[in-house]
Amino acid sequence: MLTIEHLTKTYQDGTTALSDVSLGVRPGEIVALIGGSGCGKTTLLRLLSGLDIPTRGRITVDGEPVDGPHPAVGTVFQEPRLLPWHTVADNAGFGLMHMPPAERRDRVAHALERVGLAEHANRWPKELSGGQQQRVAIARSFVLHPKVLLLDEPFSALDAFTRASLHEHLLRLWEDTRPTVLIVTHDVGEAVALADRVAVMRPRPGRIEAELDLGLARPRERASPAVEAATRRVLAALDRSLKPVQKRPDAAAGAAWW
Repeated sequence: MLTIEHLTKTYQDGTTALSDVSLGVRPGEIVALIGGSGCGKTTLLRLLSGLDIPTRGRITVDGEPVDGPHPAVGTVFQEPRLLPWHTVADNAGFGLMHMPPAERRDRVAHALERVGLAEHANRWPKELSGGQQQRVAIARSFVLHPKVLLLDEPFSALDAFTRASLHEHLLRLWEDTRPTVLIVTHDVGEAVALADRVAVMRPRPGRIEAELDLGLARPRERASPAVEAATRRVLAALDRSLKPVQKRPDAAAGAAWW
């Protein structure tokens, strides 16, 4: 289980990016993190991946603190970040060099088959489209069998058709080992297509505004009434998160005025 407890991040210039963020993600659950610009989604993912440290609070995976890069936590970034001098198969298996060659080949072959790239195993990254390169990056993360997988808007640079296709590839890989997944996205449709639960963040400083259990079975029909209703719920919560907090009038001041 991924547990975030009272997490606060304040930078040296005094900017508080996150304030008292708490969130629990159950084993095998997919949670989408969504919110307006400046709500600290990327800061939160940097903290979860161990690339930064919080000012206050703590992060644990199955009770173990995350205070640096953790072997149980994998990350898929916005860009594929493939090594151009390695083939598709070698990129996908880059983190498995410690394994016996036969086991490494089996894991890589299975992952590439699940993302529809088995026939491209010996090609170079420059020979692939952007969507195909991102599929390699997804396969590279899943072959490590992480307990927790963090996705930082991995489909944001892709067109809608390619993005929808990659959602299916991601879910196929997830079905194999069912890691806990936390995905940051700006796309409400993407959040509803993938997640079991959506956490909506409020900006300046970033904190959790609402947690919505979608209650949707898989596979999901994007045009179904249930998916459309869930989308409206997330949009309404997102809209509330972007509105300024209305301060309650000071009762004492009101009495004095009256």
